[in-house]
Amino acid sequence: MAVTGIVQDERFQRHSTGPGHPERPERLAAIAAKLAAEGLTDSCRRIEVAAVDLERVYRVHTPSYVERLNRACAAGESFIDVLDSAICPESFDIARLAAGGVLAAVDEVMAGRVTNAFCAVRPPGHHAERDMSMGFCLFNNIALAAQHLLEVHGLERVLILDWDVHHGNGTQHAFESDPRVLFISLHGHPGIVYPGTGYAEERGKGAGEGFTINIPILPPGWDDVWRRAFDETVLPAAERFAPQFVFVSAGFDAHRLDPLAPLELETESYGWMTRELTGVASRHGAGRLVSVLEGGYHLGALADCVALHVRQLLSA
Repeated sequence: MAVTGIVQDERFQRHSTGPGHPERPERLAAIAAKLAAEGLTDSCRRIEVAAVDLERVYRVHTPSYVERLNRACAAGESFIDVLDSAICPESFDIARLAAGGVLAAVDEVMAGRVTNAFCAVRPPGHHAERDMSMGFCLFNNIALAAQHLLEVHGLERVLILDWDVHHGNGTQHAFESDPRVLFISLHGHPGIVYPGTGYAEERGKGAGEGFTINIPILPPGWDDVWRRAFDETVLPAAERFAPQFVFVSAGFDAHRLDPLAPLELETESYGWMTRELTGVASRHGAGRLVSVLEGGYHLGALADCVALHVRQLLSA
């Protein structure tokens, strides 16, 4: 059985997005209640959270963007760059905590104190570009963590699997020229679903060509479509790459109950995908895997999916 770490901190709920915003603090409250009720929180090892150093943030985001975000939050602005990316005075500090929590999880896994980890953080990150916010995301948590692995821990093959229903444009762009990172994304078809990127023809650039794999899925996107994509594309590519470390951009918004996308995935498929990925991690990277919360906006479905996801991490 794996030792699974968990990143949870009530301070993440202080990132206030305002009335009616789908990326709301109640998401984490629902997850925490479900994990506690099923005894999963106590089965995990808590990972302490500290704010990421800004010099580390500059490895993925421009200093000018970071400073602009800081100023906007301090000034009490209600959003940054796009109306969807709501902020409050505490958002800059909370975004640093979220990214720092993911880096702490990476360090705990690399030190061998946990086998894998789930990071229940917000704001989410995979839409954040180098120089701007998009789609609720301020800092690209998973890109920062992958860059940390490459630069600090010296790994050479890192897999990022993004199964959020919305394409992880920011993460793709961060690594599209880097053959050390295999980025695979399953998502709603960009002709229909935000942010309009992630066509199959987007395969990376320069030395990174072929290390970006996009799998756009048309509605209704039943479970068999996702599982076939895993069996025919995701798993063969992952096995060829033989990753030393696996990341999951774990959005749960392709679920049939989610209000923000027209796909129809069932809860059980998230458990199945988790089990398949922990197998990849075990075969090639001593089980090293860190999962980072992205989307998921139906509170009940989100909580159920995360509980199953964590249960599978524990049983890896």
